[in-house]
Amino acid sequence: MDCSDKTLVVVDADEVRRHQLKGLLDTFGFGRIHKTHPDDWRHQLGDDTGIDVVLLGPCPTAVEQLRLFDAMREQRPDLPIILYSDKDRPIAVDLTTIKDTFARAIELPLQQATLATALQAAFDHVAQHVGNGRNPELFRSLVGKSEGVRAVRQLIQRVAHTDTTVLILGESGTGKEVVARNLHYHSPRRGQPFIAVNCGAIPTELLESELFGHEKGAFTGAVATRQGRFEVAAGGTLFLDEIGELSLSMQVKLLRVIQERVFERVGGNRSIRTDVRLIAATHRNLELEVQERRFRDDLYYRLNVFPIQMPPLRDRAEDVPLLVSELNARLRRERDMAVRFSSTAMIALQRYAWPGNVRELANLVERLTILHGNNTVAVEDLPAQYRDAAPGAATSVETVEGAVLPIPSLPPSGMDLKEYLNNVEYSLITQALTRTGGVVAHAAKLLKLRRTTLVEKLHKYGMRRDGSTRDAGGKTSSTQQQESQFG
Repeated sequence: MDCSDKTLVVVDADEVRRHQLKGLLDTFGFGRIHKTHPDDWRHQLGDDTGIDVVLLGPCPTAVEQLRLFDAMREQRPDLPIILYSDKDRPIAVDLTTIKDTFARAIELPLQQATLATALQAAFDHVAQHVGNGRNPELFRSLVGKSEGVRAVRQLIQRVAHTDTTVLILGESGTGKEVVARNLHYHSPRRGQPFIAVNCGAIPTELLESELFGHEKGAFTGAVATRQGRFEVAAGGTLFLDEIGELSLSMQVKLLRVIQERVFERVGGNRSIRTDVRLIAATHRNLELEVQERRFRDDLYYRLNVFPIQMPPLRDRAEDVPLLVSELNARLRRERDMAVRFSSTAMIALQRYAWPGNVRELANLVERLTILHGNNTVAVEDLPAQYRDAAPGAATSVETVEGAVLPIPSLPPSGMDLKEYLNNVEYSLITQALTRTGGVVAHAAKLLKLRRTTLVEKLHKYGMRRDGSTRDAGGKTSSTQQQESQFG
């Protein structure tokens, strides 16, 4: 259960208990955790649709808890609410009558396993009923025209229609989950669930229950039978991210499921047959892990049937303007603003090493959008580490209107001039469309082009008037949301 991008609110009248619960929740790795008194809950929730789940504790009276629960449901009908109370003081809400909102009750003292089960059920409910607020169309686009990305697209097209196990390799933040979602989308299993599990984000003692489920009473806190990810993903695709973080004991159990296609829930003895397409990913060198005896060789060979290597962003600098354009289109849609970069600033971004890969680029674009709104970001506006990559001694050429454009230094290994000029042209067209609100005639005037010429170039690059591009399959798609770019 990956909680790194999720926000949780604890509503409890007991300040000491709020702080204790915060300590327990920190072990789940939530992106944000807010604590508040029942009198102040509206201030925390407000109109923030970024809240993913609420933990509602005991109130001074049962009537007050019921009133609070109903008020939260009225304000956010889609918001999962987990209620907790003392054994001798049951909750005031009759959960059997709740149909339109996810609600679950657990008892104090809270145990990690019990809480994990309730949270996972809440996230599953959201994913199945409201799609976690995400449009599935936003996950298909694999942005880039570099040789590395083109090679990945070709591999996806070859293997997507099969049930072959795929191992996606690459550094953190390169977009491994995007590749996995492309494989699922273009497969015969497209209409079935796509379930992603971050094996590195789940404590070892909980991972077996997370993958295979558990029976009621299997361990302390197992108050009900729960399906695991293999069952939830039945008929669809199960994506095991950071597979290299599995313990040796879990590797043995996963190997059996892959080989025999059966498993048992924790605490159960009934064999359950599974029908999932398995995709795994890791940032580790599994061959080295096998040599160091930290990863089983038999499991490695089972997973490494069809490897796909996702290149780091530093090896696909020509894709940076395209990625920025995609991110800008998303931010324009969500916040009605999009940042622009000067030519020198864009060159600095292309020269930067990007240790955090696409995820780091997305964070930077969002940060600069907040700071500079719809203005143009010059190289001096970039954070220091990005400014250091700017062309220091680059020569320049003056245009007829007096605008100074940088001329990059030729790298020792040479460069693809045609590709570079295409990227410059693409970036300038994107900026012109952004500045003119997508009015092609006005953008053409800015670029000193005939309108028909600009339209031809839009078709050439697969661009739309809002600056977004087309997906790998050639169909126009909306821009990816930020979390879909980074896996």
